[in-house]
Amino acid sequence: MSEVFDEQTPQTLRHVRLDTLVRLRWLAVLGQTAAVLVVYDGFDLEVPFWACLAVIAVYASVNVALRLLFRWNQRLEPRQAARLLGLDIVELAVLLFLTGGLQNPFSFLMAGPVLISAAALPKRMTLMLGGLVFICATILVRFYYPLPWPEEEPLELPPLYMIGVWLSLMLAISYISIYAWQIIEESRQLTDALAATELVLTREHYLTQLDGLAAAAAHELGTPLSTILVVARELEREIKPDSRFAEDIRLLREQAQRCRAILAKLTELSSNVEPFDRMPLSALIDEAVAPHRNFGVAINVSLAARNDATEPVGGRNPGILYGLGNLVENAVDFARERVDVAVTYSGEEVDVTISDDGPGFAPEIMDRVGEPYVTSSRRRRFNVGGEAGGGLGLGVFIAKTLLERSGATLTFENRIFPERGAVVHARWNRADLEVAGAPAVPA
Repeated sequence: MSEVFDEQTPQTLRHVRLDTLVRLRWLAVLGQTAAVLVVYDGFDLEVPFWACLAVIAVYASVNVALRLLFRWNQRLEPRQAARLLGLDIVELAVLLFLTGGLQNPFSFLMAGPVLISAAALPKRMTLMLGGLVFICATILVRFYYPLPWPEEEPLELPPLYMIGVWLSLMLAISYISIYAWQIIEESRQLTDALAATELVLTREHYLTQLDGLAAAAAHELGTPLSTILVVARELEREIKPDSRFAEDIRLLREQAQRCRAILAKLTELSSNVEPFDRMPLSALIDEAVAPHRNFGVAINVSLAARNDATEPVGGRNPGILYGLGNLVENAVDFARERVDVAVTYSGEEVDVTISDDGPGFAPEIMDRVGEPYVTSSRRRRFNVGGEAGGGLGLGVFIAKTLLERSGATLTFENRIFPERGAVVHARWNRADLEVAGAPAVPA
């Protein structure tokens, strides 16, 4: 089951829309132009006015060219987006060079492109842009045109203060970028994992219906096939054995009988595979466990009733089947000799405990088991839901999500020393488990 979503899981897209960057750049052009005009005309301060406008004009012309050369909904590859963000940094650095360097209070705007990269581009691109800001800011500490302070009130900031401004800019970019990247990355992983869950649930739902459709088709084809078989037998009796059509009629009868046998096998498919039919808890557990037997690990299933309760009977829920099956598969993958599936039920609740005698969950991931893309740094139970040694950890996340949708509560723990192995406990209110039917499949 762990391979079900490998080929279907959507890969994380890190393409930025060109229109988004162009709109942000126009905002930057308007803001920069307004700032230069206010300083030059509003405060009557001497700044390299035409040089600043020339830099802004070149920046705006690049925007116009991008709009003319590309479609408005063009999605840029990470390298292309990083180049444009790098151009934003260089343009802002040139403006700061003309207007006071890091003494200019707008110098912290250099963090903007790096934050956009942290939210939308791979880490490597963000590190490269951060390095570009580092270079530009370091140059601007020493080389710049001074701010146009009034002659009667000149202000000279000491070098130590400028170093503090440079350091605070670097720390702000580093801290906020890392924070933004972690938040966005977790959101991406959760989105991809939920998409994989929906794909698995949809697949299980359609596979559940397939047997029922096959049985229905066999039933409908039975009548015309019986008619063909009767006619073929009559023709075989009427035609003489030495007729040139005798062999063809015999072949027709044999093939019709063969088709009838195939349809009989399809008809024998139990009607309880329909998602809205009901099945006892023991049958549901057996169906979830059956695919994982005969892999060199003994799977022991036990059912026990508390307070003389009757066995629960509910719908054949594909989510429950896949979820329990995935947990059993995970236990089989890491078990040394045996896996125990203990089922107990009462009039109020149903408990399913899946335990193995393997290495157990690594301590560093115990608090995060069930989250997507959880891995361990140790050579023990690396992937809590797939193959060992570096899987994505989506298996347990999908199982947990599907089981919780059915009303289950899951807990993960290790056996108490000196025993070894992992224990997964799922608990339902009996009423939730006995609800007939499968969960709705998203459109």
